[in-house]
Amino acid sequence: MCLNYFARSQGIRFDKRQGGARTGAGEVDGTSLIVARPQTYMNRSGQAVDRLMGKFQVSPDNLLVIHDDLDLSLGKIRLRQGGGSGGHKGVDSVASELGSRDFLRLRVGIGRPPADEGSTETDEADIIDYVLGDFTAGERQTVDEFLPQVSEAIVCLFSQGLTVAMNKYN
Repeated sequence: MCLNYFARSQGIRFDKRQGGARTGAGEVDGTSLIVARPQTYMNRSGQAVDRLMGKFQVSPDNLLVIHDDLDLSLGKIRLRQGGGSGGHKGVDSVASELGSRDFLRLRVGIGRPPADEGSTETDEADIIDYVLGDFTAGERQTVDEFLPQVSEAIVCLFSQGLTVAMNKYN
């Protein structure tokens, strides 16, 4: 959702299929970029990322991965470079395929599902259902409100750099 909103706001269309992804090309503040939505399963998204990075000769430090994060509340975003995956299988896949964790990440908070009554933990099946499920009407309103902020953070990252973007949006 975040990438789609960003691409639309920048006039970028996902008009090609290559490397296991839908891609589009554009420019932000003089910086040429390729946006890609892997068409693989999420836990194999690194395969598409690796193929595209090879095709376009992109180094890991010039890659931005946008992903959901259960450990951030809905609507919160965090930018950083490098680090662990926090258990995100898509990020693990990218790091494994590239042989590097030194890429930019834009973590988008979706919060955690509520635990079952009488339990302090949520099991993996509940988490999978939550991540793949639809937002409630209230959550959707929050999402609609923060999508422009995510897009602004991406533009800031490309135009002013990571430090400025982190200070402004984290």
